[in-house]
Amino acid sequence: MAWLTGLMRQGLDVFYQLAGNYGIAIILLTLVIKLVTLPLTFSQTKMQKKMQLLNPELEALKKKYKNNPEKLNRETVELWRKHNINPATGCLPMLLQLPFFIAFFSMLRSYPYVGPAQFLWLDLAKPDPFYIMPVLAAATTYFQMKQTTSTSDATQKSMLMFMPLMIGAFSIRFVAGLTLYWVASNIFTIIQQYLVPGTAAEKGDAGR
Repeated sequence: MAWLTGLMRQGLDVFYQLAGNYGIAIILLTLVIKLVTLPLTFSQTKMQKKMQLLNPELEALKKKYKNNPEKLNRETVELWRKHNINPATGCLPMLLQLPFFIAFFSMLRSYPYVGPAQFLWLDLAKPDPFYIMPVLAAATTYFQMKQTTSTSDATQKSMLMFMPLMIGAFSIRFVAGLTLYWVASNIFTIIQQYLVPGTAAEKGDAGR
């Protein structure tokens, strides 16, 4: 992880030299990270589409074996195996962010700002005093997860409510630079999901 932290610092230095503002530099660095992970996102998107198309069959299995949980589990796993589906893929966008988030956190703890760390109303080296960024972190996390969450899966529905609240609570204590990175990453992911064929809009149709 140390190499990734060092790479983050170098990237932030470069973008600050280009933009002259640390907030803009963080956003640009976030965009580069999203572009680097784009091939993985394409693969994950295809898997999500397949899972959405299987929802009617999964619902039918739940009704058929509602009194036999073990049989339901076996039939569900067999259905996934038949269509070469990994159900954990719905959490991939969030999991992809974690190594970069941890590296960003490590970098900003000791980052030597060479100019003003101001961006809009924020001092990027301190938590947001108005709690606007924590609210944005929670809201964008919710909408980003909602695009890839199956409403028929109880576990995923619970995560959809729990994870944004947890991120928002943690963000109250995070320095604003880290929260800005998280919010920007979520926004880029949301936009990406709408632009990549077979994602948000089509998923909504598939669930009808």
